[in-house]
Amino acid sequence: MVDIMAFGAHPDDVELGCGGTIAKEINNGSSVVIVDLTQGELGSRGSAELRKKEAESAAQVLGVTHRFNLALPDGFFQNEPANQLKVVQYLRKFRPRWVLCNAKDDRHIDHPKGSSLVSDACFLSGLVKIETVDPESGEAQLPWRPRAVYHYIQWKNSVPDFVVDISGFLDKKMEAISCYPSQFYDPSNPGPDTPISSKNFFDSVRYRAQDLGRLVGSDAAEGFTVERLLAVNYLSDLQ
Repeated sequence: MVDIMAFGAHPDDVELGCGGTIAKEINNGSSVVIVDLTQGELGSRGSAELRKKEAESAAQVLGVTHRFNLALPDGFFQNEPANQLKVVQYLRKFRPRWVLCNAKDDRHIDHPKGSSLVSDACFLSGLVKIETVDPESGEAQLPWRPRAVYHYIQWKNSVPDFVVDISGFLDKKMEAISCYPSQFYDPSNPGPDTPISSKNFFDSVRYRAQDLGRLVGSDAAEGFTVERLLAVNYLSDLQ
């Protein structure tokens, strides 16, 4: 059993959306697994092989020891039974308490597809009549449903339902993102211009975290949206 499984449609989605939260949780003793749905092979810059190396480097920066790639077709994967079962296998293998995944509405078409795929798989993973086997050992798996699914914010400025204070971990988040020079701003790495390769985009990741932090009285924060109503036992649980 792990505490958190973080899914991204592409390598680097997780770092951009919730890298600070992951770094903070690991620093606090939580166990985290990252699962990338595709290899990002359709990206205008880089390649699947290069992005794999970058993803491994970013995982080391964050402190993540297990990272997997389902190798679904970039740009063309769908929220369909075969792909849902692939996600279910990993959910049942690691039995996470919480799942973090893509934004429900975003610029890149793979982000909402990844969001709905993971969300639906989290529900299906709890059904006893769905039979799966461990993707590595081949052993039969037991049902498992995470406590909650939270969606991180990506390109669009979605209004978060809650934020995680990542004060002290923003630099670690930016360091992890910098492990992807093929994708993000890097003067020494020429390539075609894309919406995410500009210095403005790179700086905006820091600005957003700082602005969300400003709104809650901290140095930096990351925002998430929820699928169902959050509950607390006491008002003191809220900060």
